[in-house]
Amino acid sequence: MLNINSTIDWDFKSFLRWWLRELSWLIPENVRHLVYDEQGFIIVSASQDHLILHFSYRGQTELLATLEHSKQGIARYKTLFDNDARLPKAKVILRLNASQAVHTTLSLPVAVKSNLQQVVGYELDKYTPFKAEQVYFAIRQLPISEPGQIAVQVIITPKEHLDGLYYEAKTLGMAPLFADFASVPNEFDDNRGRYNLLPDAFRQKVAKTPQIIYGGLVTALLLLLLTALILPLWMESETIAQLQERVDSIEKEAKKIKKMQAEVTAFAEQTQKLIDHKTALPPMVEMLNELSTLIKDDTSLDYAQYSDGHLQILGESPAASGLISVLEASELFSNARFVSPVTQDNVSKLERFQITVDVTQRESHDSNKHK
Repeated sequence: MLNINSTIDWDFKSFLRWWLRELSWLIPENVRHLVYDEQGFIIVSASQDHLILHFSYRGQTELLATLEHSKQGIARYKTLFDNDARLPKAKVILRLNASQAVHTTLSLPVAVKSNLQQVVGYELDKYTPFKAEQVYFAIRQLPISEPGQIAVQVIITPKEHLDGLYYEAKTLGMAPLFADFASVPNEFDDNRGRYNLLPDAFRQKVAKTPQIIYGGLVTALLLLLLTALILPLWMESETIAQLQERVDSIEKEAKKIKKMQAEVTAFAEQTQKLIDHKTALPPMVEMLNELSTLIKDDTSLDYAQYSDGHLQILGESPAASGLISVLEASELFSNARFVSPVTQDNVSKLERFQITVDVTQRESHDSNKHK
C-alpha cells in the first residue's frame, strides 16, 4: 500500500551523474576513447579446475577462454592478451559464483545510515554464520524501505575464496578494479551504485585525470547545447516583443471598428425585425375585405377579433358548417375550426357559430408589394 507520509530521498548528485552519463553518448566515440580510455571489461570467475574469462562491452558479453590452473593456462592467456587488441585497455572484474559468496537483505534503523559499514561489520555474526574477521563483505542500499527503516543488501564471501581468485588474476598480470557476486552483479556504468568486495589492500588506484578531462568535455558540450538552444529563443523573443507592440496598437483600432460594426449590426437587426413584423401579416382592411367577399348575404357577423395571427368571428348562418370550407379555400386564411358547438337560434332559426381561423400572407400580395 502506498505510504503518502514517507519521505522522498531526492539525490540531486545521482541525477546529475546520470544526466551527464547520458549526454556523454553525444561525444564521438573516438574522442571518448582518447579522454576516457575504456575498452570494456574482462570478467574473471573460477570453477574448481579452471579460470573462466569473459569479455563484456556495451552490454554484450562473450567467452574469451577457459584456462587451467597451470603454467600452460598462464601462457595461453599471455598469447590471447598479445593477440587481442581489446584486452590491454580493458578493466578486470572478479566475479564470485554461488559456491563462493552469499547475500542477504537486512532492515536497519535510519539512524545508522551514515555508519552502515561499521554497524553491519559489528553485528555480522547476528545475521550470518560468519564473523567479520572471516569474510569480506560489501553493502548496497536498496531503494524500497519502511518508514524509519532502510533496506540494505549485504554481499559476503569467505576470505579464502576471494584471496585465491585475486592471486590467480595477479598471476596472469591482471589488476582487478573490483569484485562482485554473480547473483548480484554490478552495473558497469554506475560508479556510484557499485559495490566492491575487494579489501582496500587489493584495490587499485584509479587515475582521476582522464575522468576530469572527460567531465570537462561533457560540461563544455552541455554549455554549447544550452547556448545553441537559448540564443535563438532569445532572439525570437525580442522579435516577438516588437511584433507584439505593433499588434497591440492594431488591436486597439480593431476593437473600435468591431464595436462600431456591432452597433450597426444590432441596429440593422432591430430594423429588420420591425420590417418583418410589419410585413408578416396582411392589413386589417384586407382581412375584412376578404371576409365580405367570402361570406354570403344570408350570413351575418356579430363579432370579429384579430390577435397574434388568429381571427375569431361570431355570427349566424343558415349552414354554418359550410363556412369552414369557404374560409379554407381562401389564400389568406387556413386551419379554420369551430371553437364552440354550433347552436340554433329559436327566433331566427339560424345556426349560431364561433369560428377561429389562422391568418396567412397571400403570396400574390407579397409579390405585388416587392415589385
